[in-house]
Amino acid sequence: MADLTTDFLGIKSPNPFWLASAPPTDKEYNVRRAYEAGWGGVVWKTLGEAGPPVVNVSGPRYGAIHGPDRRLLGLNNIELITDRPLEVNLEEIARVKADYPDRALVVSLMVPYDEKAWQEILARVEETNADGVELNFGCPHGMAERGMGSAVGQVPEYVEQITRWVKKHYQRPCIVKLTPNITNILAPARAAKNGGADAVSLINTINSITSVDLDNMAPEPTIDGMGTHGGYCGPAVKPIAMNMVAEIARSPDTAGLPISGIGGVTTWRDAAEFMALGAGNVQVCTAAMTYGFKVVQEMISGLSQWMDEKGHKSTADFVGAAVPKVTDWQNLNLDYVTKAEIDQDLCIKCGRCFAACEDTSHQAIAMSEDRTFTVKDEECVACNLCVNVCPVEGCITMRELKPGEVDPRTGMTIPEDKRTWLQHPNNPGADPLACIVRGQ
Repeated sequence: MADLTTDFLGIKSPNPFWLASAPPTDKEYNVRRAYEAGWGGVVWKTLGEAGPPVVNVSGPRYGAIHGPDRRLLGLNNIELITDRPLEVNLEEIARVKADYPDRALVVSLMVPYDEKAWQEILARVEETNADGVELNFGCPHGMAERGMGSAVGQVPEYVEQITRWVKKHYQRPCIVKLTPNITNILAPARAAKNGGADAVSLINTINSITSVDLDNMAPEPTIDGMGTHGGYCGPAVKPIAMNMVAEIARSPDTAGLPISGIGGVTTWRDAAEFMALGAGNVQVCTAAMTYGFKVVQEMISGLSQWMDEKGHKSTADFVGAAVPKVTDWQNLNLDYVTKAEIDQDLCIKCGRCFAACEDTSHQAIAMSEDRTFTVKDEECVACNLCVNVCPVEGCITMRELKPGEVDPRTGMTIPEDKRTWLQHPNNPGADPLACIVRGQ
């Protein structure tokens, strides 16, 4: 049996599935239920003390994006950090950690840009015996307007300085939670590393408005006729999150910096993908809010079965395994050619592939009078749009042309060594207007 036990910064947990700092980790009752359901760790919902009192709205706090089957694709929330007294949270954290010593318990923190404020709250957190802290530099709404959250995360100098304060006044692991609301995720990641962060976690929520009530002409959720931007999360943000995780994992400046992956993790496969791109564990929120805490049981069993099938004894066997295969566009092999193929036995003759290709792509699919669809190899550029729009899994596949075969579209023979020299405008002597030189 695969061993799902993880060691993240010396913090041991029975599996890599942690609950992210969010409404599900707001209080002792929730966290105990989460541990009993099987979660390996929890990041307690963000605590704060200095600054104006935190008062959450009593109206709707969530907006949503649904698929045609009513499946939740994205969730927008306008909830602030905890509005419960700091003393109550700290007492509960201490009790829970004492009762579940084998589970990870990290405390999320957010206070103003002031060293004394950080020093004071860190001293109180340390007394709870929590395993570490996560610095919330990502929340894009409410707290950002107070100069905290993403307002800090968008300024690398602030990220580095606060991280230095935390490492100065706190002895246990420090995780810096990064905002995706920035042009280049590497800037705050480098700052966190320079400040002494033990790890980074990402992504926090994306600034968003999910919908507008067209009767009241106000963003949703609507509070007494008005709406505001919130933080977007859920399955829809997973591609954005994985790209940012991969960028940090493969950049020479940040490679080796431990990563906790966040953003749309709903299944064991999502978790495995994040971990293959460099995350040592994953944090989950929307899936738990959608399906309840017991969703983790499917994640655990699915990951365990997959690891057994692949021969992985521990999660460390595949963490970062895909990172060497993440590259820049100019390094891709331009002599690798594929063509679409349609399995006539599986085709239901819906015509979706034909409509998509004919109207929006390369007119590479022909339709006969009896609605038989075939690929015109001489026109197919292998974009695989047809594969993605086809409603029947496996009906349309991409076949690789082997060395020696002639590409019907270009008339060129696939070379034996399958290498292409791609000149880049930054290379000496390269012609920016004719940057691709084949056969060299």
